[in-house]
Amino acid sequence: MQDDNIDPVYQQAVEWFVLMQDAELSADKRQAFAEWLASSPAHKIAYHRASQLWERFDLVKPAYEKYRKSRNINRRSLLLGGLAVTAIPASYLLLNPALFADYRSGIGQQLSVSLPDGSTVQLGTNTALSLDFTADKRRIILHHGQALFSVAPMTDRPFIVVAGAGETQALGTQFDIRLIENNTTVTVLESAVKLRHNDTSPIIIKAGWQIDYAEKTAGELHPVNLAEAEAWRQGRIYFEDKPLHYVLTELERYRYGKIILADSTLADIPVTAVFNITSSHEALNNLAEALPIRVLDTGLAAFVYRKK
Repeated sequence: MQDDNIDPVYQQAVEWFVLMQDAELSADKRQAFAEWLASSPAHKIAYHRASQLWERFDLVKPAYEKYRKSRNINRRSLLLGGLAVTAIPASYLLLNPALFADYRSGIGQQLSVSLPDGSTVQLGTNTALSLDFTADKRRIILHHGQALFSVAPMTDRPFIVVAGAGETQALGTQFDIRLIENNTTVTVLESAVKLRHNDTSPIIIKAGWQIDYAEKTAGELHPVNLAEAEAWRQGRIYFEDKPLHYVLTELERYRYGKIILADSTLADIPVTAVFNITSSHEALNNLAEALPIRVLDTGLAAFVYRKK
């Protein structure tokens, strides 16, 4: 129900990346960067994302070099949009790597993709991901959204998905990752995966189990109904005792207009329901019939109020 926030760790990584382009950067700054990078695996993941995007950012490089050589560029000027190309702030482009995603799906759309290694990915609504395949590894960066991965076995080339502050490595065939507003859910459908999250020890997740994590915290492993977990592929979404604000955020992924919860006291009302994701308008009407809420849907936005 809100615009996606920039991951603060990724924003720090971009700032450090810009600083590290300066050949005359002081030894103290370089030491501070080394300490920041080593302090958390999430920092390494975020810095890799920033550097990978820069390698693809051909438009900005010439402008950056011009400013750097004239000594008119620093971290603040770049991040506040001082360096602009074709009227688009470089900061906006750097801090939104999904703009350069290799694959993306639109709102309400699903997309099946065959990868170069023989693996397949099914993208859910409003999803973006990028590939980083080399001779010794297969890495995918999930920028936002949801994707189901069916992995071709290659013992000499690990298959890893970076999502938020975690890395999920396939130990078998099929798993699902959902990244919405810096909250990530990993669900294993077949075999197992290994999750690395920040400084915690690797977690093995087996088929039929799920885990949620955010930037600094991770939940406990818990069993999941796989039929419900996969329902989005057949155009349905399940909610079991989920708070209303969570349900509205999920429904918003399937529509162009925003959903605005106008009364915060309604946020934690529990919802158990199944909806057809091809019609968020119908889903909102069903909620209004079952809960003490009313919905004003203008198309551009839907407002949710307490029923009088």
